[in-house]
Amino acid sequence: MDMKKLIESLSPNEIKILPYIEENISKICEKSGLDKVSVLRALEYLEDKNVVKISQEKKKIIELGINGALYKKRHLPERRLLNILKEKRILSLDDLKTSDLSDEELKASIGVLKRKNIIDLKNKKIILKTGEISKKLPEEIFLESLPLNYKSLSKEQIEILKSLGNRKDITRIKEERIIQIKITELGEKIIGLKIKSNLIEQVTPELLKKDSLWKGKKFRRYNLTAKVPEIYGGKKHFVNQAVDYGRKIWTDMGFQEMTGDIIQSSFWNFDALFTAQDHPVREMQDTFFINKKQELENKKIVKAVKESHEGNIKGLKSKGWQYSWNEKEAKKLVLRTHTTCLSAQTLAKLKKENLPAKFFALGKCFRNETVDWSHGFEFNQTEGIVIDQNANFRHLLGYLKQFFKKMGFEKVRFRPAYFPYTEPSVEIDAFHPGKKVWLELGGAGIFRPEVVIPLLGENIPVLAWGPGFDRILMDYYEIKDLRELYKNNLTQLRKIKSWIK
Repeated sequence: MDMKKLIESLSPNEIKILPYIEENISKICEKSGLDKVSVLRALEYLEDKNVVKISQEKKKIIELGINGALYKKRHLPERRLLNILKEKRILSLDDLKTSDLSDEELKASIGVLKRKNIIDLKNKKIILKTGEISKKLPEEIFLESLPLNYKSLSKEQIEILKSLGNRKDITRIKEERIIQIKITELGEKIIGLKIKSNLIEQVTPELLKKDSLWKGKKFRRYNLTAKVPEIYGGKKHFVNQAVDYGRKIWTDMGFQEMTGDIIQSSFWNFDALFTAQDHPVREMQDTFFINKKQELENKKIVKAVKESHEGNIKGLKSKGWQYSWNEKEAKKLVLRTHTTCLSAQTLAKLKKENLPAKFFALGKCFRNETVDWSHGFEFNQTEGIVIDQNANFRHLLGYLKQFFKKMGFEKVRFRPAYFPYTEPSVEIDAFHPGKKVWLELGGAGIFRPEVVIPLLGENIPVLAWGPGFDRILMDYYEIKDLRELYKNNLTQLRKIKSWIK
């Protein structure tokens, strides 16, 4: 860049600091009237133009902590103890209770002075062993010399620092960034010039309105390759982005969304889905129970579910669970353990004239799990049902293949499985091309008659699925720890890619 072009590219802040770039940063700020951030940015621009070379050095500075500053005024606890012992060479520990030394300071000072062989402790009495106590302790000399550069410390000073480091906030280490400015040959030439800029800095609305403001004038040259501060625009949390995308897939496939409360009765969460009342999944180690109960309003459906559990459904050869169903157990409130409870509630409200129908849900569920890298007490689940007299198992697999293909999984396989409320049932696996492994994503099947008949009044095929959604997110975002989905790390949230397929 020739001198003319260089001068035309200088910003006002660069021109302001040019006369002072032989000074340190503090002096440049003081003389130019700019803050430190503006000065550093202007120096970076000058470095891009080969006017200066900037180097940085990190220094560890040892300085007084809060207690260190206090002890510098009032003396270290060991010095205060020595001052007391100067008058009486032998003191009992009880005598020191009235001193201004706290229990913690007394213990620390006794330990320090014993290690230095200045005192002895016998029968709960402190005995001064030497007559010369006016000489300054190494720790006192060290504190008086602070602040110090860590690199300049002697071996003895490093040992003193380690010893003081075992005591609360006497010293602390502060890292300082030292910026050194070296002026280049080009910089030497430009420093002596008196530069006055009458160039236009930026295009403004006012500038565009009046020709007289810009006609016949020059714009400052811009360096389009110069580094600028990163700007992070507002955006949705990446989990919410993915949830919205999942919703879009289902609605594009013609599904209606099911919504409902996070707090559900055990009736809808378990009983309506033909989950036995003595099933382990209903115990405290799996479910968050709430210390309240909810009355069951639809007595017709309650009666039908009771008959289903007890094996008394008319026209269906089912043994049920071979027990007497307890309505009190069904009234217990829980945090929903799956979104399938919404499917049960939707089936109970459906009218025959609205069939066939397709519904989906995508929302939070809760399980009483120990939180670690692969488990959480809350997770997202995507739920779906298709109610159609002509629906069959092949249709179920087709819907699932289509959904996971749109979510980015080209290869999907299904394995036979067991679930309390579906028969036949399958586990869904998706192939990960990078890791060359199959990922388990969740379960699906056709609702059993014991579920459908009490809710719909007749046995119509209901395709159902409820795979976990968070595992799909972890794979897409290459997250290895489930907790990273919800810990709200600002750096992660700023840099993470958007959900784009």
